[in-house]
Amino acid sequence: MVELNKIYEAKERISGVVTKTPFAYAPFLSEKSGCEVYLKKDNLQVTGAFKIRGAYNKIASLSDEQRACGVVAASAGNHAQGVALSASKFGIRAVIVMPESTPLTKINGVKHYGAEVILAGGNYDEAYAYAKEYGSKNSLTFVHPFEDEAVIAGQGTVALEILEACESVDAVVVPVGGGGLISGVASAIKQINKNIEVIGVSAKGAPALKESFELGYAIDSLSVRTIADGIAVRDTSPITLAHMLGSVDRVVSVDDEEIASAILFLLERQKLVVEGAGAVGVAALLHNKLEHLKGKKVAIVLSGGNMDVTLLSVIIEKGLLKSGRKMKITVTLIDKPGSLMHFTEILRELNANIVHISYDRTAISLDYGDANVTVHMETKGKEHQELIEARLIQEGYIKSR
Repeated sequence: MVELNKIYEAKERISGVVTKTPFAYAPFLSEKSGCEVYLKKDNLQVTGAFKIRGAYNKIASLSDEQRACGVVAASAGNHAQGVALSASKFGIRAVIVMPESTPLTKINGVKHYGAEVILAGGNYDEAYAYAKEYGSKNSLTFVHPFEDEAVIAGQGTVALEILEACESVDAVVVPVGGGGLISGVASAIKQINKNIEVIGVSAKGAPALKESFELGYAIDSLSVRTIADGIAVRDTSPITLAHMLGSVDRVVSVDDEEIASAILFLLERQKLVVEGAGAVGVAALLHNKLEHLKGKKVAIVLSGGNMDVTLLSVIIEKGLLKSGRKMKITVTLIDKPGSLMHFTEILRELNANIVHISYDRTAISLDYGDANVTVHMETKGKEHQELIEARLIQEGYIKSR
């Protein structure tokens, strides 16, 4: 474990720069899960994620000579912004290497703090290799996102804030990608109260760290694919794995569908914008991955809120379709005046609100004189959709299943 005094020193060092984020009871989530749930909202951190804690602590710990040379980092986004802001506070050069697939919002966030951005590699690990080589050639100090004691100590300040707010918590649920956050959190918690359970949550599309934890030794993945880009780490760090094996109680995983539903739940019910990596803890609770915590007091770390708005719009649209609040149907009409009006009049009678309609008379599968009409409409749930479908079957527009 990282020594507790190092984490307290980090807390002192980052104060005044890093926001002490809210720790608040979540009534809807508590009711739905059967736990007493509290959210540690580091999605509201100054850079939109917890990474500023470790990045600032590391750069503040460097010698004057090291800082004068500047720093380089590799990141999918949140560590990048943390390093960029920290470097700007000290007035030093920062170069950030980001994967080519990094969302524009995170690239712009880094540039906003004055850092130089280089896009290289298809994932974090490839960007990391490039950054190491670039830093060596240009005499820049490399700031690792998780394989660094000063960084881990900075991340551990999240745990100190949780325990200051609620000493009696039974479990703390933490997102895991590279393992830096959970290493710091677990180090702090287990040295203060070893009876508090520490649980990591990973993305199924980035399985290396969870599988390594279960095996007891480091293995890597061939590839990663998940909407939780902040924890899309391909290779396992032996350093953070060792921390986890010594202080983390269990690791569970969630898939992209579960992550997406958690993002939507947090947006609708908690009024919080949380990115995929930050929402995995809530996803695990909502989808019964933590059944043993029912009736207990649970703290969940929302690690970041730098959500790509394009992805968010897709998640919202799919969520509306799944929940019965939107419906899409295609019917075949006789291509003559009045056919479309008669069809839409039926939908009006059923209180279905049409938001988009397309008309295709050239599809090869159509008979001459017919047209396919695709309608997107707002509905009032599954029962309303069943009513619409039954009426359209009755009218002969669609076939009975």
